[in-house]
Amino acid sequence: MLEVKVNDADIRKAAAEGEDAFIAVFVAAIRDAIGGEITTENIGSLSADQITLLAWAHLHEEVMEGGYVQLIHNGFGAFIFKNPFAVAMRNWGLTTLYSHIRRTKKFYDKYHAEIERDMNDEDFMALYEQMPEFDDQDDDFIVSEEAWTQEIATYVDEHLADFVTITQG
Repeated sequence: MLEVKVNDADIRKAAAEGEDAFIAVFVAAIRDAIGGEITTENIGSLSADQITLLAWAHLHEEVMEGGYVQLIHNGFGAFIFKNPFAVAMRNWGLTTLYSHIRRTKKFYDKYHAEIERDMNDEDFMALYEQMPEFDDQDDDFIVSEEAWTQEIATYVDEHLADFVTITQG
């Protein structure tokens, strides 16, 4: 397993800034350790918890910026919906996020092939009107995001050793 290191002072500083900053310290350390992104070559060097945290980071970034249509179009749909991400969230105690992902997966299964195809910006923007089912899921994510972020930060804080090795100085 790849050793991911984070300085204790960086963790404390981020924790004082809030849950988003706290999670970002761990996500950045994991991404740095694997050279920026998960690949078939480096995924085996990460723990299930580290992979799950990276999946949350992608989900959060993409949906907050452009919704599920953007997440799927940018190639992260399979990472979220075809892997045990939802189950991991349930195991972390985020049962409402688990349910949310399971509901959204129905629309992913229905539309992903169309969303994932190559297209110009105009065709991409038209997807939002053609697939209104994602609107409610996007809204639900945005409404629940703060609570989910807090729950994930709590989980990470209570299981630090499953994510990183903490260094001093």
